Amino acid sequence: MKIGGVHYHSIWRDAESGEVRIIDQRWLPHDFRIATLSSLAEFEAAIREMWVRGAPLIGATAAYGMAEAMSRDPSDQNFEHSASVLNATRPTAVNLNWALQRCREALLPLPPDQRAAAAWALADEICEEDVEINRLIGEHGLALIRDIAARKPAGEPVRLLTHCNAGWLATVDWGTATSPMYQAHNAGVPIHVWVDETRPRNQGALTAWELGEHGISHQYIVDNAGGHLMQHGLVDLVITGTDRTTSTGDVCNKIGTYLKALAARDNNVPFYVALPSPTIDWTLRDGVAEIPIEDRPDREISHVFGMTEGGIGEVCVVPEGSDVGNPAFDVTPNRLVTGLITERGVCDASAEGLAAMFPEKVGQAA
Repeated sequence: MKIGGVHYHSIWRDAESGEVRIIDQRWLPHDFRIATLSSLAEFEAAIREMWVRGAPLIGATAAYGMAEAMSRDPSDQNFEHSASVLNATRPTAVNLNWALQRCREALLPLPPDQRAAAAWALADEICEEDVEINRLIGEHGLALIRDIAARKPAGEPVRLLTHCNAGWLATVDWGTATSPMYQAHNAGVPIHVWVDETRPRNQGALTAWELGEHGISHQYIVDNAGGHLMQHGLVDLVITGTDRTTSTGDVCNKIGTYLKALAARDNNVPFYVALPSPTIDWTLRDGVAEIPIEDRPDREISHVFGMTEGGIGEVCVVPEGSDVGNPAFDVTPNRLVTGLITERGVCDASAEGLAAMFPEKVGQAA
């Protein structure tokens, strides 16, 4: 997508130096900064400390981290060490383990002197695949938006609600939940997007920044406004992303997604999840019982990051001495999900729906 009219991916290799570069999302939406990752420790920090965010982007970053590690030392021992370090950074997003498993299967059978080149090629391939997957998700989601638009008075926008950032900043390009929005806008279908702030990291601000750069009508709202808007008929469709989805269609996404699904069900608002297939964990069936939920640092709750009179900084919003809890994700049971928008089409959020969409994957390990 574009920033100031210039096309960017969220992660890329410099054409001249080959260095891996990312948009450092810690500073957005107030400051656009590019960071270079050149060591395993920097790749680890980028994932753990959320310089990069979003399950697909985390997977791509890990793949490049393994390529960097293999360039320094292609031994079996360093492969295992590097994969272990990266895999421990974020426990919930399944794309992380998925990317590392692809590296394992592709690289370990090779002689050590061939691993670096193969690792770089694989990381590039994972990024290219992600762009295409998300483009296709957008095409299938666009059909849903067009269907709603056809039933509305001429010129009235389709009103969508999204939670967290499942935009192109969370992927390599296009985004998952936002891809249908970008494609609808590009096709001339009028839309308006309600953007949840998504405490505690306020990642909705990144979505608002993205949509604004693309010229899409949107409003940034507090997390708890969604139910009110649905009660008053102001939401036509909810689309969120996902960090891990079970083989039965239970969806794990940023904390607060479950509450949006409950409000959508109560108000007969369609609730769809944009689902890239690498985000499916085929080994799990019960999302609530089996998906590990990441507990993140207290400071993300106790402090708010933003623009102050002195520049970009933090302010404390919690009374001194109060305990803080910060579960980063929740699970939405499949019964609350209207459908899953995948790169192959839209399916029911069920074991049968996913099996029909991806028959070759059934029974495989994540």
